[in-house]
Amino acid sequence: MLTESVFKNPASASQAVAAHIATAIEKRLATAANAALVVSGGSTPLACYQQLADTALPWDRVHVLPSDERCVPLGHAASNETMIRQSLLQNRASGASFVSMYDGQAAPSDACESLRQKLETLPLPFAAVLLGMGTDGHFASLFPDRASPQEGLDPDGKEWCLLVETAASPHARISLSLSTLLRSEEILLLFFGEAKRQVFATARQGDRRYPVSQLLCQQRIPVRVFWAPLPDEE
Repeated sequence: MLTESVFKNPASASQAVAAHIATAIEKRLATAANAALVVSGGSTPLACYQQLADTALPWDRVHVLPSDERCVPLGHAASNETMIRQSLLQNRASGASFVSMYDGQAAPSDACESLRQKLETLPLPFAAVLLGMGTDGHFASLFPDRASPQEGLDPDGKEWCLLVETAASPHARISLSLSTLLRSEEILLLFFGEAKRQVFATARQGDRRYPVSQLLCQQRIPVRVFWAPLPDEE
């Protein structure tokens, strides 16, 4: 269920992920009226999003939503929605529908309940889920230093999403749970650099200090890992 692909550099890894996502969307739309795609924030997927934005797909039939979001207004430098709109929902992909997690107005707890209602209307399973990974082993906003570090990590959990407050972030966050992310045809994990590769190697052995271990060790859906060294490590 876990496969790993190693690339020469981040550019080639990003290109491969973009092509894989495009194929996943096409496959889903061949049998369904609409598709949903979960994508991550941060700088790692930027090149992938820019390539996807120029890919010819029936984007008007695609719903895009982030794996997690900081509770900041749209336009804020820390907003995942802002980054995704500016990098992915451009050019050919401008017709995709974006599912917002936080509108900058509601209380974070209210926004989480609103998101649950939105998630229930999306076409499932997701065509694909694209995630990143931190050097602390977090994915989405499931950080290891949360007050209840196992919350949201049960593959059979009933919660669609959860409110996250952690010392690792100056902002409250909303994150999809692992059980929600697993409602997908497959999960793609993209990360760069030797430090993260070492975390991945430890986590895949089941070390639960790293939240990502519970994603890597589940046997429900395929996880495809895309890794490349950083430029100064090549």
